[in-house]
Amino acid sequence: MPRLACRLLAAVLLLASAGALAQELPTFNLLIRDGHFVPETIEVPANTKFKLQIRNEGPGAEEFESVELRKEKVLAPGASSFLIFQPLKAGTYKFFGEFHPQTAQGKFIAK
Repeated sequence: MPRLACRLLAAVLLLASAGALAQELPTFNLLIRDGHFVPETIEVPANTKFKLQIRNEGPGAEEFESVELRKEKVLAPGASSFLIFQPLKAGTYKFFGEFHPQTAQGKFIAK
């Protein structure tokens, strides 16, 4: 029985540490409003995994897309979602809104 208790304790500690790591992930917010991204420029730490929290305030659907980062997410009006990005090298990375490509333009600047 002691072995089983040790294994259970190890599993609990492993899950708890994984949760703590997820909470420490730097998070950045992006609003989609009337076919525009707010803010248009997001500074992120280079060489660091991060989370992008996206909320579409409408009035229509919009798609966050970055060809160079191979990420896309469609959001209905009023919807929220997120994307996880692997560490980026220092530089500038563009993204756009597929449904409003002329006005929904943005970029990450990894420093």
